[in-house]
Amino acid sequence: MTHHAIGTVNGLYPSLTTIVGSVVDGRPNWMTVAHVGIMNHAMGEVPQYLGISVHPSHLTNVGIREHGQFSINVPSRSMLEVTDYVGIVSGKSTDKSGLFEVFQGVLEFAPMIAECPLTMECRVRQAVMVGEHELFIGELVQTYACQDCLTDGKVDLRKVDPLLFDFTRILYWSLGEVVGKPWNAGKALKTKR
Repeated sequence: MTHHAIGTVNGLYPSLTTIVGSVVDGRPNWMTVAHVGIMNHAMGEVPQYLGISVHPSHLTNVGIREHGQFSINVPSRSMLEVTDYVGIVSGKSTDKSGLFEVFQGVLEFAPMIAECPLTMECRVRQAVMVGEHELFIGELVQTYACQDCLTDGKVDLRKVDPLLFDFTRILYWSLGEVVGKPWNAGKALKTKR
């Protein structure tokens, strides 16, 4: 296989498409965000941290900074149109508060979307400017999943049917099929070495 230099292209796409929720002026505000990251993997009592990277000019940032809370909502493929919409209109000129049925969890200022099969509420632990974007690192407070998206009590990605965002080609994708099991697929090679 021959490789060619193609510049500083981020090769990590596609990434999970989410809708971030915050409260601004007493109303829910929504923004599509695909720059979401897992900051650590924690089991048990150790906090888990998730990060979202958003340009500071967005109204969403105002609510997150003011209240120190936000939600991460994972829309399904059936929500493509409304997911794209909340990413292309600004909350500064369009009231997006009535687009979804909202539910509250533990945090008062992390509105969640009932139509999304998977939602998480986070409390800001740190905010850092990285280049021209504000990285909010949130401690995961609680995760909520629709019953019909669970298999044996665990989130089933096939049932969630999330949207994936490819910034390199400006496309939305959906998941393919399961191709293997982590910590298992390489065992045969491990025994050969």
